[in-house]
Amino acid sequence: MSAIDWTERFKGTQGLPRPVRDRLLDVALIRNHKKGYQVFGPENVPDSLIFLYDGTIRVSQTSGNGRDIVLYRVDAGESCVLTTACMLAEEAYNAEGVAESDIQVVVLPKMSFDRLVAEEPAFRSFVFAAYSRRLIDLLRVVDDVAFGRIDVRLAERLVVLVGGDKEISATHQDIASELGTAREVISRVLHDFQKRGLIVQSRGRITLSDKPALRAIAESD
Repeated sequence: MSAIDWTERFKGTQGLPRPVRDRLLDVALIRNHKKGYQVFGPENVPDSLIFLYDGTIRVSQTSGNGRDIVLYRVDAGESCVLTTACMLAEEAYNAEGVAESDIQVVVLPKMSFDRLVAEEPAFRSFVFAAYSRRLIDLLRVVDDVAFGRIDVRLAERLVVLVGGDKEISATHQDIASELGTAREVISRVLHDFQKRGLIVQSRGRITLSDKPALRAIAESD
């Protein structure tokens, strides 16, 4: 991918002045990782900014009692805000990023990142705009976990996870981690959805029998 102008892939870098983009192309590195690869983990101090060129990274956090919650996903064409935050603060991660598919990442070393932030106002604006957008997303996660109705959140998550298909391959624990709640809570609501004819469950799989009804629940709050 070295011959490709990867800055075209990202909305934020597309609008940067050509000289800034050329600097990024000169100093950034390209890395490929397989599905399941731990991109970063707790206690690691980031030494580079990550732009995801292809694939998906799942960012999650584990509480003291062992419960997982998915904070957000980094999709192709996005940068990782947690990496940005930890680099700016020079602190270790308190979450884990794992490749949900084979991924291709653009890695900007911290020294180059610091220099670009200091010397290029357009790049600095791009970094903080992306940081602000993702921070708002994280606040929504906190709000949902604290105040959101679990049936509404679950319906919304099922519709998102299934995409254009009808079936999801996931355990109750997987979905509980997505929503930051207990497996028993998810099992209870899924059982209710099944009784209402909205889904059909089998081992490790959930079929959405009535996607429009689930979407209506998701939009009801």
